[in-house]
Amino acid sequence: MNSNRNNQIPFEEDNYTHNIRKNNERKLDRRAFMKTVAGAAGVFGVSTLPWGALAAKELAGFGGKKYERVKIGETAKLKVGEALEFAYPSEHDTALLIRLGENEYKAYQNACTHLRCPVFWDGPKKELVCPCHHGFFNPQNGVPTAGPPRRPLPEITVEIDGGVIYATGVKRYEA
Repeated sequence: MNSNRNNQIPFEEDNYTHNIRKNNERKLDRRAFMKTVAGAAGVFGVSTLPWGALAAKELAGFGGKKYERVKIGETAKLKVGEALEFAYPSEHDTALLIRLGENEYKAYQNACTHLRCPVFWDGPKKELVCPCHHGFFNPQNGVPTAGPPRRPLPEITVEIDGGVIYATGVKRYEA
């Protein structure tokens, strides 16, 4: 028996199944695969750090977001028990101003905290209603009283200056 014939193709042919293991072929065994996956996970993890830092800064209250003072309406035109819809803090964010008493005004962002459906003022029942899933909110503090919402509506701070009502900011959500 000839020892030179071991590990050789017995005859020349056009079948390329014999070239599965070439000397210069790069191998990807389990260990190399796990190193690659761990390296990729590390790269992705490190790349999210700047976004995590921004989110932590915002949640901790260090963001110091400045809001513009925007005129909502006039006190003389809004009767006790009525509501007025307006846009704040941007033109794409709807909000709701409610006059609860002679000198008591409350404003909330007009999106339910459950699935962002619009919230409406029910004057006769004196409550904020989300008709999508029957969510109800207390107009005094925006806290949900019934339905699926679990978080209060974001409150918008208002100022009265010379009979004019202004929106001045959005209060942070306190857990």
